[in-house]
Amino acid sequence: MVNILTRVQQESVDDGERNLFLVNYVDFAFDDFGGRQPPVYPGLSTVWGSLARSKAKGYRVGPVYDDVLAMAWFFLELVVKSMALEQTRLFYHNLPSGEDVPPMQLKEGVFRCIMQLYDCLLTEVHERCKKGLGLAKYLNSSLAFFCYDLLSTIEPRQVFELVSLYLDKFSGVCQSVLHDCKLTFLQILCDHDLFVEMPGRDPSDRNYLSSVLIQEIFLTWDHEDLAMRAKAARILVVLLCKHEFDVRYQKMEDKLYIAQLYFPLVGQILDEMPVFYNLGSTEKREVLIAVLQIIRNLDDASLIKAWQQSIARTRLFFKLLEECLIHFEHRKPDDSMLMGSSSRSPLGDKPFSSKYSDRLSPAINHYLLEAARQEVGPQGTPENGYLWQRVNSQLSSPSQPYSLREALAQAQSSRIGASTQALRGIFASSIEAKIGGELWEENLSASVSLQVLEIIEKFSGAVASHTIATDYGKLDCITSIFMIIFSHNQPLAFWKALFPVFNNVFELHGATLMARENDRFLKQIAFHLLRLAVFRNENIRRRAVIGLQILVRSSFSYFRQTARLRVVLTITLSELMSEVQVTHMKSDGTLEESGEARRLRKSLEEMADESKSVNLLTECGLPEKSLLASCEQLSENCWSWSEVKVLSDSLLSALDASLEHALLASVMTLDRYAAAESFYKLAMAFAPVPDLHIMWLLHLCDAHQEMQSWAEAAQCAVAVAGVVMQALVCRNDGVWSSDHVSALRKICPMVSGEITSEASAAEVEGYGASKLTVDSAVKYLQLANKLFSQAELHHFCASILELVIPVYKSRRAYGQLAKCHTMLTNIYESILEQESSPIPFADATYYRVGFYGEKFGKLDRKEYVYREPRDVRLGDIMEKLSHIYESRMDGTTLHIIPDSRQVKADELQPEVCYLQITAVDPVMEDEDLGSRRERIFSLSTGSVRARVFDRFLFDTPFTKNGKTQGGLEDQWKRRTVLQTEGSFPALVNRLLVTKSESLEFSPVENAIGMIETRTAALRNELEEPRSSEGDQLPRLQSLQRILQGSVAVQVNSGVLSVCTAFLSGEPATRLRSQELQQLIAALLEFMAVCKRAIRVHFRLIGEEDQEFHTQLVNGFQSLTAELSHYIPAILSEL
Repeated sequence: MVNILTRVQQESVDDGERNLFLVNYVDFAFDDFGGRQPPVYPGLSTVWGSLARSKAKGYRVGPVYDDVLAMAWFFLELVVKSMALEQTRLFYHNLPSGEDVPPMQLKEGVFRCIMQLYDCLLTEVHERCKKGLGLAKYLNSSLAFFCYDLLSTIEPRQVFELVSLYLDKFSGVCQSVLHDCKLTFLQILCDHDLFVEMPGRDPSDRNYLSSVLIQEIFLTWDHEDLAMRAKAARILVVLLCKHEFDVRYQKMEDKLYIAQLYFPLVGQILDEMPVFYNLGSTEKREVLIAVLQIIRNLDDASLIKAWQQSIARTRLFFKLLEECLIHFEHRKPDDSMLMGSSSRSPLGDKPFSSKYSDRLSPAINHYLLEAARQEVGPQGTPENGYLWQRVNSQLSSPSQPYSLREALAQAQSSRIGASTQALRGIFASSIEAKIGGELWEENLSASVSLQVLEIIEKFSGAVASHTIATDYGKLDCITSIFMIIFSHNQPLAFWKALFPVFNNVFELHGATLMARENDRFLKQIAFHLLRLAVFRNENIRRRAVIGLQILVRSSFSYFRQTARLRVVLTITLSELMSEVQVTHMKSDGTLEESGEARRLRKSLEEMADESKSVNLLTECGLPEKSLLASCEQLSENCWSWSEVKVLSDSLLSALDASLEHALLASVMTLDRYAAAESFYKLAMAFAPVPDLHIMWLLHLCDAHQEMQSWAEAAQCAVAVAGVVMQALVCRNDGVWSSDHVSALRKICPMVSGEITSEASAAEVEGYGASKLTVDSAVKYLQLANKLFSQAELHHFCASILELVIPVYKSRRAYGQLAKCHTMLTNIYESILEQESSPIPFADATYYRVGFYGEKFGKLDRKEYVYREPRDVRLGDIMEKLSHIYESRMDGTTLHIIPDSRQVKADELQPEVCYLQITAVDPVMEDEDLGSRRERIFSLSTGSVRARVFDRFLFDTPFTKNGKTQGGLEDQWKRRTVLQTEGSFPALVNRLLVTKSESLEFSPVENAIGMIETRTAALRNELEEPRSSEGDQLPRLQSLQRILQGSVAVQVNSGVLSVCTAFLSGEPATRLRSQELQQLIAALLEFMAVCKRAIRVHFRLIGEEDQEFHTQLVNGFQSLTAELSHYIPAILSEL
């Protein structure tokens, strides 16, 4: 028989593995023709029984036996055909019409023969595989198809005996070639039409084949041969794909049954997660697709049962879902920086997976290629049909639905791999096909993400009912999924579906998700919502706004305020600023605000826009009342639009400060004033977060030290210490109290911003209270002390050391205390030295600068007071400011207004820019600004006083006839008092003038003021208390200086000129009697004080000053004689 078959195979011109003549013989010639010929089944089983027995006796040698094995497929098919004929004969007459023929139970003897034959051939496969003979693989496939065919004919449980025998032979993880045979065997067997409906080996068990398959596939994923792992994953995916689109199993209960068959595989993966992690990225994608397909059709009860086992297992379940999101993220080739390459996104280290469409079978690629070239008809029409039904027609042959037999033959003859690559080549060459591939990938990514989202929604409901095992304190399963969802690229369809679920989850679990334990989650979500708020796509950007509003609502609901959320959003905005390009270069090379910054600004404004709120919610598929925040204790709505506006404005100020800082990049080194202001604005904008506030203050401190602005640098150090001290006082953690903070505030008024307990206690990934310690406060107080000392503002040093001393006292650090008191001694001595100096001490000079011209931008028509080192003169600051602004004028003329008159901006030339620079004097707190006295000595008076100034004045002489200068009788004076936005020394070198007031003094008031000023200076010198006799020398020197300027003959023209101007001729008639009396009284008082001063001078002098004293007396007498012409009463008075 074997010789005949072998000859037929050799003689016929057929290169196929299964000879066409022999196939036709089995199909048509080998038949009992409806019972007209005697049955062949009993005879065949006898023949095969004896053959099996003879093989068992050892006739397994020689070329004839190889031919027997090569032609085994033919005999095996004859066996099955004979059984089918017997089956038909038995049931033909007594089977109701329309019913399928039931499987036949083989007789014990026959089955034993089959078993022996099968065992014999199986042994051949096993042994020849080890030698690497090609015949073994072929024989393996023949045995698999034999079992496949038997499943359609005889009782399946009898076939399971054969399968069990096979698996016993090939148990566990075998050599690659044996394992490959086993996988091929299972692949063919499980491709059976009735695979889903197969029974278990025992009546109580479920599908035997599916459990075997799951077991073996999972084993294979741990195989060292990567090709085996890939093959196992592929078998699973193809099978599930086939089930999904099998027309017989489209009902929900059928899909559920199939999902439950495969669900144990998910359990095995969870039990042995390292096996999954060791797979390559392509295999991982296949496994994950299978897992999602199984879970998709699973009912809620099965899922909840899976989540009830243990917290760790539930966590692993969601780890698998995280892997799904990571491996199926669709990254377009032109994804911008914002689309997920941010430093916090775990994409950088993710293995790049090949596209899923690259792994499709040739038939599907062929289908896609064809589909890309055809116009697709309307959805749902019968001609169009369903994609997979059309694909299936390509996959299967008409005679054998869903059969792998032809596919296997094709694979062995034409090498599927090569044909796949060829087809992919054609596929890639077509632009339409490329678009199709991108769409395929994007839709797949969307489907995966949506599936995960659906599971999260179910899980959230289960958590709410407390029916499962999970960490209820943190809900890490939900938080980890959301963090991955937000940090990866998602298609628009997914973003649209996400926010209703996001809203529901926060409604159910907001208290847990917003709790301190979840600060990291909250920060990540806030970051990614702000990142989405920058997107060009309006649909995504608006949804990000809704997401931010959901966080705000939860904040109101559970905390009744937004302080902590503000901290988190400020931190995340700061981090986003380092990743978003807030500026871009215009064609002329200058910088301007970028589209990203504009979109972020728009989003932050919309977040607090009540008028757009309802439309936004409706558009995003959320109920109109979604933002109603009901507190747990109270029933009323806690949402406050005004508070949301404050939050929005706070974030916008941080955005504006960051933008301004970026725009100044090119002039930072040239314009140090603007650079310092930029750092200051950043420090103030990020004030809600102590860490960021301190960071920018320290940048500002460094900038001031570079400019040698010691006082301003010291103020920055004080401000930093103030932030730390306030946080410590809030926490009752440290040696200070609110009184100490108030003392610090007197030095640096900016320390007034209250630091909320929320801000000082927020511990968010590297930000938080752990850095705010007593030691750090002491460090910055000591830095401030050093810098104030360099600025010679010793009274501030004393106040600062008095704050440091309590710390050392509480620690009993006597060495440090000794140092502090030694420093205090030196400080007070320096203060005494400053005060006793005959030349009044000035720590700085102050200048008012007015800006006029469009080229100045925001500075246009604004006035500032600049604080400069004490050696900077008017000419110096003019030169410095000219240098800074000339470079920015782009050809526009810069003109400096030479005087201090009031500028009428509308009358200036529009094409010219103007700077007006005027020296100004600081005003003491208790100073009478209405006094007509001149201000020569006002700053030298008084004892230790804080040199903190927020008011400044300057006097401008003018005449009513328009000239600047005139005679004493025509000379008016305008005193301008400026109020600044803060006080000096400040954190910046210049402060904006917020208020300007003017007073005018008439000529006679000017004259009286001049005399009163000299009188006051003399009286002050006479009445100044002196601590000891040793102080007489400096007193004598200053008294001589003042007397010489008052009564010496050569300089007495000042008083005389007043008399000539106002007490003689026509001007005297113009004076009102009151003014006349005031002038005479001032002159009389001046002369009386001069006389007293000369007497004191006589008591203090020695021999060497007698001549000088004589000059003073002569000068006084001469002056008295001159004055008596105008005031006769002066002689009797003196």
